[in-house]
Amino acid sequence: MTHILIAGGGIAGLTAALSLHAAGFDRITVAEAARVIQPVGAGLNILPNAVRELDALGLLDTLDREAVRTRELRYYHCGGGLISRERRGLDAGYRWPQLSVHRAHLQRTLVDAVRDRLGADALVTGVRVSGLTTLPDGRARVRLEHRGGGPHGHTTLEPDVLIGADGIRSAVRAALSPDGGAPEWNGLLVWRGVSRMPAERVRPFMFVAGSDRQKAVVYPLTGPAAGTGEVLVNWALVRPADSIDGAVRGDWNRPVPPTRFLHHYEGWEFDGVSVPEVLRASDNAFEYPMVDIEPLERWSHGRTTLIGDAAHAMYPVGSNGATQSVVDARALALALTLHADPAEALAAYEAERRPAMTGLQRANRQLGPEAVISLAHERAPGGFTDIDEVIPAHELAAVSAKYAATGAFDPATVNLGSPYDVPVHALH
Repeated sequence: MTHILIAGGGIAGLTAALSLHAAGFDRITVAEAARVIQPVGAGLNILPNAVRELDALGLLDTLDREAVRTRELRYYHCGGGLISRERRGLDAGYRWPQLSVHRAHLQRTLVDAVRDRLGADALVTGVRVSGLTTLPDGRARVRLEHRGGGPHGHTTLEPDVLIGADGIRSAVRAALSPDGGAPEWNGLLVWRGVSRMPAERVRPFMFVAGSDRQKAVVYPLTGPAAGTGEVLVNWALVRPADSIDGAVRGDWNRPVPPTRFLHHYEGWEFDGVSVPEVLRASDNAFEYPMVDIEPLERWSHGRTTLIGDAAHAMYPVGSNGATQSVVDARALALALTLHADPAEALAAYEAERRPAMTGLQRANRQLGPEAVISLAHERAPGGFTDIDEVIPAHELAAVSAKYAATGAFDPATVNLGSPYDVPVHALH
């Protein structure tokens, strides 16, 4: 009975636990550093390739109850001109929708499913990896710190498989690659938040506006609430840190008032959606440095591997952070099912996933599909009357298609169905 320890109870770790359980593994422990899993964060866009995998786990109906099926994405010049409109999800020919969802709802759905299917003891909170060594047989000797302290403040385990799903500041990654893998900052700050607004002040599309130096991303997360008619609206803004008074790199989740940056977005309105109005409807904001990690040369060491941001943290471009975490989890579960030797399984998982994720990390450093707003600003800084004279339609289409192909989430590939369904004969 293989014991699998997952470090991290975020989207990657919880999805891995559910995927492994669905594949027949029943000794799974998820160790989450937070003492209490709280409904934090802002909005996420989950692309159809990941929604397909969440559907395979039986979670789509629950997620759908408090999410929006995104049907259109628009790109705008910072002067207000429309650069392009792209159909998304079902409207783009996918068999599965694209979901805009609050991170708290997604995580709550995953937590509830883990506790229901694996048992209440499968998810342990207030425990984090504080160190590990690799034993001669490839297993990890893991040192766990219990954040409650006391005489039993530390535990040592030797699981059959260790999965590092502990995010961009991964302790597992740091132990495996002590000379590399630290987050790298590009000098930009990101502010994120959620606003509650009257439905009539919100449009049913997602948009990305601005340039490579200043950007706004806005989209609804819910339909109108019963009684109030209000909707939740996600927003994310980007500007260089050197343009903000007193800015420092700071932490990854630092609360700041929207007034700190709102004045930089005065006059930003796109087809009836006013960015300042959205910001004024939010009570708080969280500030982050825009960071990623340099692509790793390897994820797996013996019977230990990495998934999600621990493996391939990338700039928040193209809706691929949470999306690829879900796909990682499903791919890893299948590999562990098909290979009797855990080390061979992790090597097979890495061989499939790491090259594609390295490609996405590098593409996101070049703005991914959002490169079109940079191109428009570069070629027509004062705005335009006809986008075809600035960026021809075929060039716009090529940028989008190339990015989708890089991550294998183009409609033709996704619609083939999940490649991660475990064959019945392989179930443990």
